Amino acid sequence: MGEWVIREALSQLQAWSSVGFDTRVSVNVSGQLLLQPTFVENLTAILNDFPTISPECLTLEVLETSALEDVAEVAETMRRCAELGVEFAVDDFGTGYSSLTYLKRLPASLLKIDQSFIRDMLEDSDDMAIVKGVISLATAFQREVIAEGLENSEQGEKLLTLGCDLAQGYGIARPMAAEHVPEWAKPWVQDTTWQQHPMQQCLRI
Repeated sequence: MGEWVIREALSQLQAWSSVGFDTRVSVNVSGQLLLQPTFVENLTAILNDFPTISPECLTLEVLETSALEDVAEVAETMRRCAELGVEFAVDDFGTGYSSLTYLKRLPASLLKIDQSFIRDMLEDSDDMAIVKGVISLATAFQREVIAEGLENSEQGEKLLTLGCDLAQGYGIARPMAAEHVPEWAKPWVQDTTWQQHPMQQCLRI
């Protein structure tokens, strides 16, 4: 199933590219899939079936808890995928048994702050502290950081001031059919409060 979703994502990128809309997508993958002995070979074959799509347009998201099941083997698989040009994100960062050792060993270029912390960060000082901490960790380890579950302009403005300029959530757009994405993206205008530090939207499958 996981490999089917990756193929469908690349197929959609190809369809969008054919109408002049070039972007990137993120796809969730399980730790179990990454631990399959043939995963890298199968991924290579899938990428070869879409020669017009750069592997850099694909980001694979792995749950923090899944990645920790066998961190050494998962890290090796991630490194081999990175050699193909595919990026990785650690999803729901902060909800598992976060460790600086794991963060050091997993070659992920992106950390995703779980939406449970973003949702109440403006009212809950503990959630705000966690958000600040993850952003600081990402900066220290030279990773990008993405906020999940952005719901309003106030959250976006605060995230930007904290140094997080990547986000996904209803505050940017509601889920929509793939064929509607290009027409939505072209005229999309950011919230006026974000103009000083542009917020980037992330497409996720």
